[in-house]
Amino acid sequence: MCLITLQFQRHSKYKLIIAANRDEFYQRPTADAHFWEDNPNILAGRDLTANGTWLGITKQGRIAALTNYRDPEQTTAGKKSRGNIVKDYLAGNAAPIEYIKELQSQQHNFVGYNVIAGTPDELFYYSNIQNKIRQIPAGTHGLSNEFLNTPWPKVTRTKTKLHEYVRLNDSLDENKLFEMIADTEEAADEQLPGTGVSRELERKLSPPFIMTPEYGSRSSAVLLVDYENNVTFTERTFEKGKFKDENHFSFQIQKE
Repeated sequence: MCLITLQFQRHSKYKLIIAANRDEFYQRPTADAHFWEDNPNILAGRDLTANGTWLGITKQGRIAALTNYRDPEQTTAGKKSRGNIVKDYLAGNAAPIEYIKELQSQQHNFVGYNVIAGTPDELFYYSNIQNKIRQIPAGTHGLSNEFLNTPWPKVTRTKTKLHEYVRLNDSLDENKLFEMIADTEEAADEQLPGTGVSRELERKLSPPFIMTPEYGSRSSAVLLVDYENNVTFTERTFEKGKFKDENHFSFQIQKE
């Protein structure tokens, strides 16, 4: 993922609301969201190069999502695929905090990343660049390619929209949530972060929904979990910025 906006434990109906975009090179092979054949408890899209994922939930309510940390000087030589971080959490049984502590012990095995992992009742955040474990408090949060709640324009914009929408509405329209992360407006130059890429590229990467000739937002997802542990997961996929397909799933979390 390159943008995750969420509200946690603050809405009258939903204890967890996530709206997120996955940005990737168009040529990287990907499977749409589905329950995996090799692990039917996992609902997620799948990177078909390294077999990991960027966002997923299990039938038992384990949830994880990941973004890359943008630093063009990083090298992937000798590093593990970051998609395994989400996959291994979803496939495992370790308590969220124990899994995050294990990741911390392997800090240098991956290039820079951010991960959110937990359940609809308890979420943790960790970045191997910052190297601090944080429990995510109730409220509205945003994450892109720096740290949790770093005020990049896309993060601030979508957090504000999500906060205002859920504050005013007891019933949520998935289309409204998708609209928030479909925003293609570029940030003004004076608002752009400096992450080591060119100013022109920084500008192209600044909207919530990215479209460049070779790289952009490949999918968007809305994940809702209510207080009765009913889950709805909707994914919309795109081909070079054009809508391609929608996949919708609903189930109730199984108590272990």
